[in-house]
Amino acid sequence: MAIKYSVLDLATILKGDSIRQSFEKSVKAAQKVESLGYHRYWFSEHHNMPNVASSATSLLIGHIASQTKSIRVGSGGIMLPNHSTLSVAEQFGTLDALYPNRIDLGLGRAPGTDMLTASILRRGQLENHYNFEFHIQELKQYFSLGNSNSKVRAIPGEGAEVPIYILGSSTDSAFLAAKLGLPYAFAAHFAPSQMEVAFEIYEEHFQPSSVLDKPYKMACINIIAADSVDEAHYLSTSHFQAFVNILTDQRQPLLPPEETDLANISDELALHLNRMAAKTFVGDKASLEKKLSEFVKHNKIDEIIVSGHIYDFEAKLHSYEIASQILKNM
Repeated sequence: MAIKYSVLDLATILKGDSIRQSFEKSVKAAQKVESLGYHRYWFSEHHNMPNVASSATSLLIGHIASQTKSIRVGSGGIMLPNHSTLSVAEQFGTLDALYPNRIDLGLGRAPGTDMLTASILRRGQLENHYNFEFHIQELKQYFSLGNSNSKVRAIPGEGAEVPIYILGSSTDSAFLAAKLGLPYAFAAHFAPSQMEVAFEIYEEHFQPSSVLDKPYKMACINIIAADSVDEAHYLSTSHFQAFVNILTDQRQPLLPPEETDLANISDELALHLNRMAAKTFVGDKASLEKKLSEFVKHNKIDEIIVSGHIYDFEAKLHSYEIASQILKNM
């Protein structure tokens, strides 16, 4: 059975683009990948980042769902500590009512931003030991019909059938996803070092649930594909520059390849960059087929989530097309 393949979008802001143009490109990208057979289109929640416009995640999900027909749309993810579980249930209950059987709710426990911004989002209530499991169960309670006699109800939300996914970039959430019997998505596109161990933990400790009878592993990786290897590597310079900017805390809109400066970075920075980009796959169709096939088989992946920064929008759409040609045959 072929694996599923999907997209993670940050509503990345390109140099020279307005926020509106960033959103317009997300719509066009979602429509394109829907036609290519991609299964879902997710947005990630980030804040206080000049190169990322996906902070109001649920609003973008609704907008993309309204401009597409069948592709699932959701969060990869909502950073649950930033929100009350009631408000999340209401927002996604609303989305589910508007777009039945198309909305996903991926949940993470990281802030998706710096700690000062997180403190403002959470009104100063930063918890040293946030009980992620408790709040997931609380959220599930708001979604359940069994909550109808409660003094606090999520309307919309109550009775909504919104599937929940646990996101992780370390091993912590692997234990929780296994315990709850939920699908597990690992953020290997920026934090690949613990992916294999996290998946092993998830498989070893998995407890069947009403949602899943066996583990469901989703890996988010970067794929930058083009008609030639040289072109793919040229396009990828924007992506690697974005990583360097993260590592040096110099956030800015995504740069075109001709404005990147990767030749003069320090050896230490290059080492960190290589670690961060360990699950970034760059090449043409022929070279990527073998690499991606080995990755999927070795890690027993059920679903690939495609990420990757490409400045040229038509080249980005073409990269999605090449990736779909590879992944649909796995």
